[in-house]
Amino acid sequence: MAFLALTATRVATAFSAATLRSVGASSSSVASTSRRSLNNAAAVAFLDNRNRGSSVSTTSGRFLSQSAGAASTCTSSITALRQSTVVESELEKNLGVSHPAFDIISTDIVSEFGAYCTLYRHKKSGAELLSVSTDDDNKCFGITFRTPPTDSTGVPHILEHSVLCGSRKYKTKDPFVQLLQGSLQTFLNAFTYPDRTCYVVASQNTKDFYNLINVYADAVYHPRATSDPMVHAQEGWHLELEKMEEPLTYKGVVYNEMKGVYSSPDSLLQRDAQQSIFPDNTYGVDSGGSPVEIPNLSFEQFSEFHQKFYHPGNSRIFFAGDDDVAKRLEIMDEYLDDFGPSPESKPASTIQWQKKTFDEPKKIRNPYPAGNDQPETHMIMVNWLVNDRPFTPVEEITVTILDHLLMGTSSSILHKTLMESGLGESITGGGLMSELMQGTFSVGLKGVKPEDVDKVEELVLSTLQKVAEEGFTEDAIAASMNTIEFDMREFNTGSFPKGLSLMLGSMREWIYDRSPTDALRFEEPLAELKKSISESGSKVFQDMVKDFLLENTHRSTLEMFPSKTLEEEQLQEEKDRLAKIKESMSEEELQKIIDTTVELKKLQAAEDAPEDRATIPSLELSDLKREVTEYPIAVSENEVESGVTVVRHELGSTSGIAYANLAVDVSGVALEDVPLLPLFTRMMLETGAGEYDSVALSRRIGTHTGGVSASALIAGVNEEGGTEGAVTPGEHFVTKLLITGKATSDKTDELFSIFDLILRDANLDAKSKIIEILKQAKSQKESMVQGSGHATSNSRIRSRYNVVGYINEKMSGLSSLDTVKQLLDQAENDFPALLARLENIRNTILESSTCRDGMILDLTGDAAVFEKIQPSVENFLSKLPGDANAGKLQDFYSAPHPWVDEIKEEMAANAPIADEGFIVPTQVSYVGKGGRLYDVGESVSGSSAVVSRFLGTGYMWDNIRVIGGAYGGFCQFNPRDGVFSFLSYRDPNLAGSIDVYDGAADALLASAADMENDPDALTTAIIGAIADMDGALSPDQKGTAQFKRWLTRESPEQRQKYRDEVLNTTPADFKAFAERLKALKDPSSAVVSSKAAFEDAAKAGKEFTLKNVM
Repeated sequence: MAFLALTATRVATAFSAATLRSVGASSSSVASTSRRSLNNAAAVAFLDNRNRGSSVSTTSGRFLSQSAGAASTCTSSITALRQSTVVESELEKNLGVSHPAFDIISTDIVSEFGAYCTLYRHKKSGAELLSVSTDDDNKCFGITFRTPPTDSTGVPHILEHSVLCGSRKYKTKDPFVQLLQGSLQTFLNAFTYPDRTCYVVASQNTKDFYNLINVYADAVYHPRATSDPMVHAQEGWHLELEKMEEPLTYKGVVYNEMKGVYSSPDSLLQRDAQQSIFPDNTYGVDSGGSPVEIPNLSFEQFSEFHQKFYHPGNSRIFFAGDDDVAKRLEIMDEYLDDFGPSPESKPASTIQWQKKTFDEPKKIRNPYPAGNDQPETHMIMVNWLVNDRPFTPVEEITVTILDHLLMGTSSSILHKTLMESGLGESITGGGLMSELMQGTFSVGLKGVKPEDVDKVEELVLSTLQKVAEEGFTEDAIAASMNTIEFDMREFNTGSFPKGLSLMLGSMREWIYDRSPTDALRFEEPLAELKKSISESGSKVFQDMVKDFLLENTHRSTLEMFPSKTLEEEQLQEEKDRLAKIKESMSEEELQKIIDTTVELKKLQAAEDAPEDRATIPSLELSDLKREVTEYPIAVSENEVESGVTVVRHELGSTSGIAYANLAVDVSGVALEDVPLLPLFTRMMLETGAGEYDSVALSRRIGTHTGGVSASALIAGVNEEGGTEGAVTPGEHFVTKLLITGKATSDKTDELFSIFDLILRDANLDAKSKIIEILKQAKSQKESMVQGSGHATSNSRIRSRYNVVGYINEKMSGLSSLDTVKQLLDQAENDFPALLARLENIRNTILESSTCRDGMILDLTGDAAVFEKIQPSVENFLSKLPGDANAGKLQDFYSAPHPWVDEIKEEMAANAPIADEGFIVPTQVSYVGKGGRLYDVGESVSGSSAVVSRFLGTGYMWDNIRVIGGAYGGFCQFNPRDGVFSFLSYRDPNLAGSIDVYDGAADALLASAADMENDPDALTTAIIGAIADMDGALSPDQKGTAQFKRWLTRESPEQRQKYRDEVLNTTPADFKAFAERLKALKDPSSAVVSSKAAFEDAAKAGKEFTLKNVM
């Protein structure tokens, strides 16, 4: 089966079929809203702390990045994974390494990824192990079990959470958290698919890597959870009662997580769609768990599920990286040797094929929760079961290209036709989903008027019929082919370990008892597809549209209609169910629940015994690197007399790819027009430019580059003459329009030409497209508030204290939703006025007398790339708009930004220090509270990173997540603005969480005192903070990191000073931080929740200024 490398976006897409374990300390999320095909709707979750706040949205199909692709010449131009002869020789030695406990099934070299693979079977237990040797120091380990559920109680999901709560060797309540607190992990998580459960760790430090492996292996094979009902109660569900006269309540981390998931209409749509086309196999139930069904899961069923599916014979064990193969086998034999054979394990977990049994397509109507002020629009999605047999490798890659042709970009025919129809606001579904054994294809619209519901399905089918009859043009096929091929050859996984990408790719076949290494290959099927296209053009795609879609009656059309009473009905149904349960219980039974509630909370609040903590393997401070990692940078001002500054980052190898950023100053834009910048940057790529319409532009980008994007960048900078490391007033910042792209070195002329084209000549007079973009933006922002309310709360809090925080919230926070609504009204009713504003933005930023002075070209590549592209760079610089010898912009490092005075006036009127509540239809809360921890001018020590992280992974985890039952609880501190915030995610509590926040300072003081006698706890906290600073980066990320360091004028000396302060943190630093937290200045809250939750909070003394958002 062909494998297309999972890029950062694709890794997130792979996760979109899974439910991930929240680590609580992260604000990162995988949000799958606009391009998520039929998968388990529980697939919206946090990633681990290693992703450091970088939100990944799965806005493309399984194999597809959001950017456009590369030319066919990338076959020879991209040299990713081509090692030196010496490296290849060393890796080849790892093939077929033997161990007496293992049989070698096969050896294989996957040349596409420089992967030297040996597949083993453990003789005694029957476990399979794939050892992949690569030239990658970011080592990855994973164990995957096939875990098909038969009901929607969420047992695989609850078990995934629970097995990491202590084990035979590792005795603490939650070793997962201890690893999160004090390891150098670059990835640490677990996730549940509809048919499998994965446990994955990664680290660049070998000692740390072995520690992580040992804890995870012991956890999955010997968990405490199967013998301790309290774990099931905490992570899954339990009845809670503190006083006899009070009502019963349901509590549990997964229970509340899934209530949050299914507060989202998008998630309900995905769940119902999946269940509609899988009536007969495991994909027809909810592996994440339905809140209505979760309380039906008994502890006995929970334990039996582990016994049935977690035997090594049903596991697939994966290693990738540059660690020792013999050591891999030695470690795993220690765990596998405890087990004998289990011939029934694999047969019992076999996934049954869903046959295409529908004689005619089905239509289903279900409600979704809507707010009182929400328009009564519907969501429609047409869904197909694509295959009921395994794809051949060529079919796999063909259907992937077809998906890109149909849905991969905003100019792809099905996506474009639907959006331009005006029948809805944004796309639902988004095309192909093939992470599971059977692929699905789904597409539709949300924001559809009731009278247009049937028209959506008709349009989907008629567009596909047109494709089947007319096919695709040669340039469309070339662009999509090159897009996919560039991504495969670049193999850029961003902050995700490459080994994780290889594991997820191999598992798509291996988990179904097929070859894991065949799953990683793409050269042969790609060549075969190219040959087919050269012989018969579009026919291969037309035939596939007919066979898998048009002539396939195993199809459902799901209509979701708004119900303004559904949320209330669900809450009342739960209350009635609990009241009925309570009425049926004797006083003795109720007292038992009260006693169990007390016991559980006591266990949750109890500290792990020192001897239990000592079982968790750990690093020493001496294992840490004391020096900051600096990346190359060379700055050339006024290069070739162009007036433009060029910044270069010359790395050892970028595989023949040049990464480029063009930063253009936007400080001259009027503040009232700044909120238009997100619209403006989208139009640069989506409305056409110059002689190119939107489709032609997209195809040109796809054919010649690895992707082009545009965005606004606002970054606080260090004031000239100011004290580095001190809190700034936020008056000094740079504002740029950033055009980003990548291409092979022989295609940089095209890349730079596209940069110039979209900067100068983007078509701004595109009323219908602007209305389409704004409707889509409105829909996405509403979904974001409802599904990621913690981000909304955090942005709102920070807007009250700092100029940069205010402008960021205005552009991308809750305020931007109001802006989008206003712009949509203007576009529909007074388009000339909006067009004039957009044209004025472009004229302002391209003002010839100053624009070149504000331009920066940032380049990342290797020596060979830089040598080859230099003529293209010089040509590009000479042709940029503006006068090279004209005037200068102000110095943003010595004088406040020109927007500052006006922003301060707005802040006084629009961002008072207040407690705000934002009402949306939801069954959970997102609770935020923050304030000033440091005043302007005060220096912030690096120790603040240690203490803040300690609070998030310790006190917040214990009290918000473990005891409170929220899916996530964390805190954030920004040393630049001195603002500290507490946040919760999918929280069953509101007032109670604020009380937890208010108790944090006292808890921290107690921890500081304890640390005086517990140096190991301090060491653990320091290691965790260093881990946050030392993540693995891809070549382009290294360049971007160093560019932003330079742009903000952060010196290497300050970075080293900060790191030294982290490494030298003392208990006294914890005490000082706690005292500041106790005296938090100008505190305020921002909460996203339901009307009922705010009413309950008011009864508890927590009053908010309320606003209906939806």
